[in-house]
Amino acid sequence: MTKVAIKNENITSFGGIYHIMDVFSKLGFEKLIESVLGRRGCRSKAFSHGSIFGSLFFSYLCGGECLEDINVLIGQFKQRPNTLLPGADTVGRGLKELAEENIVYKSDTSGKSYSFNTAEKLNTLLLRMIRRMGLIKAGSHVDLDFDHQFVPANKFDAKYSYKQDFGYFPGWASIGGIIVGGENRDGNTNVRFHQEDTLRRIMDRVTSELGVVIERFRADCGSFSKEIIQIVEQRCNTFYIRAANCGSRCEEFRQLKEWKSVEVGYEKCDVTSISMDSLIEGKSYRLVVQRSPLKDKDGKQQTDMFGVIYTYRCILTNDWLSTEKDIITFYNERGASEKNFDIQNNDFGWSHLPFSFMAENMVFMMVTAMLKNFYIYLVRHISEKVKPLKKTSRLKAFILHFVSIPAKWVRTGRQNVLNRYTNKTYYSEVFLE
Repeated sequence: MTKVAIKNENITSFGGIYHIMDVFSKLGFEKLIESVLGRRGCRSKAFSHGSIFGSLFFSYLCGGECLEDINVLIGQFKQRPNTLLPGADTVGRGLKELAEENIVYKSDTSGKSYSFNTAEKLNTLLLRMIRRMGLIKAGSHVDLDFDHQFVPANKFDAKYSYKQDFGYFPGWASIGGIIVGGENRDGNTNVRFHQEDTLRRIMDRVTSELGVVIERFRADCGSFSKEIIQIVEQRCNTFYIRAANCGSRCEEFRQLKEWKSVEVGYEKCDVTSISMDSLIEGKSYRLVVQRSPLKDKDGKQQTDMFGVIYTYRCILTNDWLSTEKDIITFYNERGASEKNFDIQNNDFGWSHLPFSFMAENMVFMMVTAMLKNFYIYLVRHISEKVKPLKKTSRLKAFILHFVSIPAKWVRTGRQNVLNRYTNKTYYSEVFLE
């Protein structure tokens, strides 16, 4: 029989969070947040926006899954000397205060209205945090990815989507896994509807705030339209957009003779390029065409009276120099940016949106996007000394190998000292930075 003794001492099981709190302070996030969002409240006793962000950040970095989990962890955060952070209710109120009014666009064809939330101030703060952490160097040439993510949410103003659920349909831009901008939209909005306005705002903000050159732009067929391509082409050197409606061109593709056999992603296929002059008057673009034999469930090639049946996939680009294989390979790498959505949903709370309205939930998504970027900064630096971690480690591994350590604050020699109870020597190296 196991004997159990309960010791009433202030020992936390998340000792690694105190280093993260130090990093948050050393980066000067409190003042940076206030400089963009303004001071919160008219009395000095009001919790600042920085404290509100801190409570939310530290909660998720200890494994919290929703806003209410802050209350479970707040007592352990306060063990750090001279630390006072708000609970879940105050954090919720503080985030709601940051909501910006929606923009309403009316469709010329259907006459229906659709709400967008641009979150201008939070998008600016997102980029200034990136600059403060040095995640993207000023003057660098970057690859920008853009995609939409349907977020299921049975909220008061959520609209029914073709995804057969209620929710929102935000669009997000990223550079190498770092989220650099986003806008929320009604769940029933067509992905192309006013997307050119969203991209114009995001791309202009990225270049001005980060001081970078957008070298290449990637997006799926949801960005294949005349208006979107015109905006994108003005703001990047080369673009790669999955072409829609290739089915209508199948007969034209069958007539092509100049096919080259290549291997892309361990699979053989045929590729070629043709000019596309009909999309925008006076402009000629390159359509990279990839064909692969259609196979049945047994892996046999399917045929008809014309021979082998092919499936065609196309990429529209203004890049006339790269080979077809290089263009297809580069485009396919955008799958790494789509991983952002999985991370945000499962690690940083997007699957549990806390509020009833789109504008308020956009604040939550933007702040947790900032948290994701802060996490990238942390894991990049800490993984250099914590060998079980990699720069690509997910939050669960980060908590297991770094955050989760028994610790206790003690007062000795007129100093506050954090005692850590572990035989893992790497903690000393990290905490002594």
